[in-house]
Amino acid sequence: MRAALIFLAGLILALASPALARDVAGAPTTAQGRHDTVEALEPVLRAWYAFPQAIDPIMAALRDHLARGDYAALDDPGAFARALSADLVEAGGDLHFSIGYDPDWVSAYRAAAAQSTAVKAFDDAVERPGNYGFQTVALLDGNVGYVRLDHFSDPGLGYETATAAMRFVENADALIFDMRYNGGGSLEMAQLIASYLFSGDRDVELFHYFYNGDDGRVERSQWVLAALPGKRLPDIPVYVLTGTTSFSAAEWFSYTLAKHGRATLVGQVTAGGAHPVDRKPLEADFFVQVPIGQIREPLTGTDFETVGVQPDRPTPSWRALDVAHAMALERLAAMSPGSAAVWFLPVVKARLSLPTDHADLYRRAAGSYEGRQLVVENGALIYRWRDRFSLRLEPLGDDLFAVEGTSDYRFHLVSEGGRVVALERMDQGGERRLYPRLDPDLP
Repeated sequence: MRAALIFLAGLILALASPALARDVAGAPTTAQGRHDTVEALEPVLRAWYAFPQAIDPIMAALRDHLARGDYAALDDPGAFARALSADLVEAGGDLHFSIGYDPDWVSAYRAAAAQSTAVKAFDDAVERPGNYGFQTVALLDGNVGYVRLDHFSDPGLGYETATAAMRFVENADALIFDMRYNGGGSLEMAQLIASYLFSGDRDVELFHYFYNGDDGRVERSQWVLAALPGKRLPDIPVYVLTGTTSFSAAEWFSYTLAKHGRATLVGQVTAGGAHPVDRKPLEADFFVQVPIGQIREPLTGTDFETVGVQPDRPTPSWRALDVAHAMALERLAAMSPGSAAVWFLPVVKARLSLPTDHADLYRRAAGSYEGRQLVVENGALIYRWRDRFSLRLEPLGDDLFAVEGTSDYRFHLVSEGGRVVALERMDQGGERRLYPRLDPDLP
């Protein structure tokens, strides 16, 4: 049986599929349970991991962490899963790795060994509240279609939503796909959306890959679909927004369209995760997200693992939508000097030149905090972590900041005696985490 290939980021699950981002409260872990979870990794990796030469070094590193007592104080199963995830990524050098704690998913997976509909129903119940990844579908000024997609769901679940989104923008004169906060997902959904951008009158290969399946190694390709509901849009200008948190299937969507000359990429270099993954249970309560294959872009035989996808028009991700909108209007205005694009172009250009009036606030906030940094770049305050990912912080007043691309959490500056001493993360659900400042001598 062939399963839909999943491409997700292990380290940015909060921006990826809700099915993989659950933080479930559970009974405290035990020393034996933590040991068994680490040991349960090896047979799963040997059965599924696409790069078997790396398994022995990975297991040696994790056993070393276990022997040194690095997990001894992690009674909370979620905290243990996050620590083990970080060590697994570091040992394997693959950002797709992740350990999750989700007893409900593990139970559903095991119970559905001969009943796959149970897992699909479980996943659908989790994905439906997130609208199968489709966050915003709109017509921007000048008849430019805009689709923000934060996750590629299984098209078996999200097909109707996806085709409805494409039907909504089918009369646009240009299209913008927003992949800045897309952590990956099903490559079949990427195939479905990309197929709308080609005529369909000839075969076009989008992706070529291998993966380890239930019946051994599988090698296959995905092509532009021959039949689609609604209109195809093979001739209109297309722009794809990218950011440092664009990962895996989102990167493949961007990379492939650019290689085929069907899209201009606007934004920042992406995270650099090119491998397909799958979820496998570990013990009773944990699962591992494991890379099971390798993919290539068929025109060039290349991928972007570790290096990311390079934008055609580099710009900070928080400015990318306005930049791409202006680029689309400029092109449409050149194509039709009497069109509405000419009218709206000055408005969009004005948004790109608005002055910044938060210099003092940004100066106070900039600095190093535990595991992260705040830096001022291009007149904006940027939140950076793991030396790879970055998002803009937008001032909300009273030293409170919204985070680019998500409403799930915010940051607050904690001050004592007029000096910022910590950065506080405030989750929508009420959880708070404090990150002490590491350079307290700064303002």
